[in-house]
Amino acid sequence: MADINDKINQVTNTPDHTSEFDPNDIENNKVMAVLAYLSILVIIPLLAAKNSKFARFHCNQGLVLAVAEILILFVMNLLALIPVVGIVFTIIGYIVNIICLILSIIGIINAVNGKAKELPVVGSIKFLKY
Repeated sequence: MADINDKINQVTNTPDHTSEFDPNDIENNKVMAVLAYLSILVIIPLLAAKNSKFARFHCNQGLVLAVAEILILFVMNLLALIPVVGIVFTIIGYIVNIICLILSIIGIINAVNGKAKELPVVGSIKFLKY
């Protein structure tokens, strides 16, 4: 069991950039940061809180997650059309959905707690400047 916990800690131990942001910015833009993880709603903080570095950090995280999910699921759905082995790709697509949901929940928890912590796996990718 300790081995599994070590692996989970390795994956979830991502860089924390919270100290780089103004505490007032964090407190005033937590709601916008949460919206960034709700798929297409990432557009709201992109437009409404474009001057908030904290919201833009979470917009980047949410946007990367949404793009990755869309691309992976598009490929999985195409591969699911292959007779016989398509069921395997369908199952992989469901697993990807669950992983993306878990990553979104992690991002929402970080935003609510006022943390600017990168998401596991996709967090180091930058689409937006903040």
